Amino acid sequence: MEYKLAPSLLSADFGIVKEQLEIMEKAGAPYIHLDVMDGVFVPNISFGMPVLKSLRKYTNMVFDAHLMIVEPERYVEELAKIGCDIINIHVEATKNPKEVISKINSLGVKSGITIKPATPVSAIYDVLSDVDMVLVMSVEPGFGGQKFMPEQLDKVRELKKIKDEKGYKYDIQIDGGITLDNVREVIEAGVNCVVAGSSVLGKEDIGKAVKDFNSIFEEY
Repeated sequence: MEYKLAPSLLSADFGIVKEQLEIMEKAGAPYIHLDVMDGVFVPNISFGMPVLKSLRKYTNMVFDAHLMIVEPERYVEELAKIGCDIINIHVEATKNPKEVISKINSLGVKSGITIKPATPVSAIYDVLSDVDMVLVMSVEPGFGGQKFMPEQLDKVRELKKIKDEKGYKYDIQIDGGITLDNVREVIEAGVNCVVAGSSVLGKEDIGKAVKDFNSIFEEY
């Protein structure tokens, strides 16, 4: 299995973000995780289309857009147009997740579905055959720097079991409180795509942080 690190742009220093992207890409981070927040679905506001469009020029990293916004269907076409490679929506944020996933897939980009800590895997059973990624939140969405919730790994194990039994294709991603100290635990539960915010972009040497995660991935 291929393991992928997705540093979270939310933890970047936006005064030097171009340089930080270059360092992470050179160090071997294949994805950049883009937390788009609207201040409604989650309390905070992060960044939107103009920022993502401008950053797209400076990196070849996979743009992994995590939409923490209500009615994400309003924006998926524009996100695809500006160069997002994966568009991941919250099942809790739309009345018709299956339709939105179908729309994303029709745009020629990869689709994802996300569940918050209180949401069971059963809420997304009917889209698992259609998505390229499932994101399990291991903190409450909307804030950086929270403590990892280990009980969320039960969802990861369930998703891995369903994936293996049904032959589904989705990556299993986890986001929230992931560090070098607990990343082996999440990998062993079934995660193959790891979002890391302060554990990468919060470090003084972000290139070394990327390489440290990749060294652990190589053990598996």
